[in-house]
Amino acid sequence: MPVLWIILIILALAAVGYVMGRQRALASAGGDSRILHSLPSYYGSSVAIFTLVFSLLVLVGWLTIQPIIVDNSVAAMIPDTAIPEASSRSLVMSDVRRVANGLDLAVTGGAISADEARAITTDNTDIRALLAQVGVALGSEVSAPVLEAAQSYRQTSATGQTMMTIAVLAVAIAGFAFAFLRTHKDFRARNVVETAVRYLLIVAASIAILTTIGIVLSLIFNTIEFFQRYPADDFFFGLIWSPSFGGGSQLGIIPLLWGTLYISFIALVVAVPIGIFAAVYLSEYASSRVRSFAKPLIEVLAGIPTIVYGLFALLTVGPLLLSVFGPDGTGWMGAASSVMTAGLVMGIMLIPFVSSLSDDIINAVPQSLRDGALGLGATKSETVKQVVLPAALPGIVGAILLAASRAIGETMIVVLGAGAAARLSLNPFEAMTTVTAKIVSQLTGDADFSSPEALVAFSLGMTLFVITLALNVLALYIVRKYREQYE
Repeated sequence: MPVLWIILIILALAAVGYVMGRQRALASAGGDSRILHSLPSYYGSSVAIFTLVFSLLVLVGWLTIQPIIVDNSVAAMIPDTAIPEASSRSLVMSDVRRVANGLDLAVTGGAISADEARAITTDNTDIRALLAQVGVALGSEVSAPVLEAAQSYRQTSATGQTMMTIAVLAVAIAGFAFAFLRTHKDFRARNVVETAVRYLLIVAASIAILTTIGIVLSLIFNTIEFFQRYPADDFFFGLIWSPSFGGGSQLGIIPLLWGTLYISFIALVVAVPIGIFAAVYLSEYASSRVRSFAKPLIEVLAGIPTIVYGLFALLTVGPLLLSVFGPDGTGWMGAASSVMTAGLVMGIMLIPFVSSLSDDIINAVPQSLRDGALGLGATKSETVKQVVLPAALPGIVGAILLAASRAIGETMIVVLGAGAAARLSLNPFEAMTTVTAKIVSQLTGDADFSSPEALVAFSLGMTLFVITLALNVLALYIVRKYREQYE
């Protein structure tokens, strides 16, 4: 049974449980809700919670564990002789999953029957033609061991799906029956519901922490595996980035870090002054009518997809810079893709990050500070320069560092506007690339995660994580240092 149907059945059972639990509680009190320990809705909610929570937990756990068990059991069936020399077991398993999904689509579409799918062999039909018929393309021929593993994968997955359906529905019915049978007028349903809601809130609050921990652990484990296959000194201090999946790769991160920091620096040079000046004007000088129009207009920039900024850099800003600094101009620029192209467009993208946050921080400065400065004879500009901005400095620094983190993690503008060349150069009109762009390129396609050329993406991601963490620690230090002067 499809997962969606299972969820709908559970929801319907929970809705029925809510109505029946409420009615049972009222019936036990003779229809007088004043006799009940809790409100009638609590009794219905108790039955619904017991029906939903445990069955959904079983469903999520099953969906998480089953693919791992099936992959491990099927992968053990593939003999080493069936794995090509230029491939690996993980890549062969990718073909197994594709073939299994293709057979499922063929059965669903009526091209073959379920019995024919189980009996099909490489001798009695053209597997590639059958899979192409249902839109599944393979990069190599389907060998007999791969087809046998795919058929076992289908059968094991189908069996697991059936068992999951039975288990989940059984748990839902058991929870329904347990909560319904103990529902009576003296049952403390409110305590049960409030406890469940409290645990739900705890889980919701823990999701961000657990997600961060999961991301960090995945980066750490894959980074350790990378450094077991590639020297750490060559990675951190290498000056050449030249990956080759055939061997002999040079994976020095210095050129990528240089491109990342160079482009981010130009972006901040553009975004920080414009953003802060815009924030000062909107908060201190603009009328309410101008502010109500200008601030939403600036914030529209934050909602534009980065791919649109990338196209703007590729089609507009790059050719414009090339016409000025290219061969017909100063001769500094050889192509439309360059550090300056990406930096300028990224700076435009970051303006609302700086201006909106800075504007909110400046407006949060107590009005009494402004009134005191003006009362002592300071002008409007002196009040802004010597009172308001120093008081808002921690928040402004936080906005700048947030913009810096956003710039360091940007990908699409870099891919389309900066080029793909990993080089060390001070010329801002040359093409360069960043860490994020290379993470994408290293993981594009069927990456073999046993090779350094694919695992290096996790090391690059770990490096960016550490840089961003350092920026956050620096921001926290600055905020605490300056906040003491105004509290």
